[in-house]
Amino acid sequence: MRFALSEEQEELAAAVRGLVERRAGGVDVRAAAASERGYDEELWGTLSSQIGVAALAIPEDYGGAGFGLFETHVVLEQLGASLTPSPLLGSAVLAAQAVLAAAGPADCERLLPGIAEGTSIAALAWADARGRWRTDASDVRATERDGWNLTGSATLVLDGATADVLLVVADTGAGLGLFEVDPAAAGVTRTPTPAVDLTLQLAEVTLESAPATVLSTDAAEALERVRAVATVAVTALQVGGAQAAMDRTVAYLKEREQFGRPLGSFQALKHRAADMLVAVETARSMSWSAAWAASEDGPDLRLQASLAKAWCTDAFNAVAAEAVQLHGGIAITWEHDAQLYFKRAHATAQLFGAAHEHRARILPHL
Repeated sequence: MRFALSEEQEELAAAVRGLVERRAGGVDVRAAAASERGYDEELWGTLSSQIGVAALAIPEDYGGAGFGLFETHVVLEQLGASLTPSPLLGSAVLAAQAVLAAAGPADCERLLPGIAEGTSIAALAWADARGRWRTDASDVRATERDGWNLTGSATLVLDGATADVLLVVADTGAGLGLFEVDPAAAGVTRTPTPAVDLTLQLAEVTLESAPATVLSTDAAEALERVRAVATVAVTALQVGGAQAAMDRTVAYLKEREQFGRPLGSFQALKHRAADMLVAVETARSMSWSAAWAASEDGPDLRLQASLAKAWCTDAFNAVAAEAVQLHGGIAITWEHDAQLYFKRAHATAQLFGAAHEHRARILPHL
């Protein structure tokens, strides 16, 4: 039994990390997030064409690389460490896994190759007005009358304002269905939603009798798995962010002097740094365990996902808060990155369910 990355996975992580670091010299996180797409398109193109990050978890039959969700997890952890804005989570994980889980082979052949290449960005409109990714109801209503039409709205749609492919979860009256809607069709309104984390591009999608193509009329069970997979993917961003926040804090404690000695030499601050390390390492163990369950489609995937999300959320929140405290006043300035990690921690805490929601899902298993 091996509790570590394989040599190939280590090389994948190093390749992504090196590419992001080289590109960051010209386009930083703030500039990328403020761009029209909300991410560095050149970096995304290179990650997709040279490393194939969007194709990792898509089968070869549909233009993918045929690896697995764990490899995507490795990439997300690296992107989380650098806070790199990208459509990997929303398009290549959430939307792509929804298509794989609910759509038929013909629709997979039509939609997935572009997503795998990274040339087509997909978004899944799902969360209701209260920000819940439910599998028993939806704020969007699907009616069949001379074809399918959708009416309603979805919130917190990752990359929803700029996506080329728009997928929608809607209530058919007999259950939840998965539909495709042309983003440029009449009756479709996409409104960007400002987020506390500027690296996440969110939108509200409003539909008024918008024509739609049905991918599945019985998608509830598939969406249960998709939600678990997306939840696990978020923990990769959290672990990567927590690791980077801790590393930067430890480096600062070593170089910043007070009373004629480095801050890191004070015993009380050593204890706090040690607590950060424990939080990061335990979070990584939980996250990797859940990622393995997702990659192997394990029977305990939903339980593993909730365990990991609850734990990693608390860990990242604690580490990010300590990073701000130990850096002092400089950490809350716009120019310093500590505040970006703090905002990322609180934003990812809400994606696909807050910690207390996942603890409630764990209770039946005890």
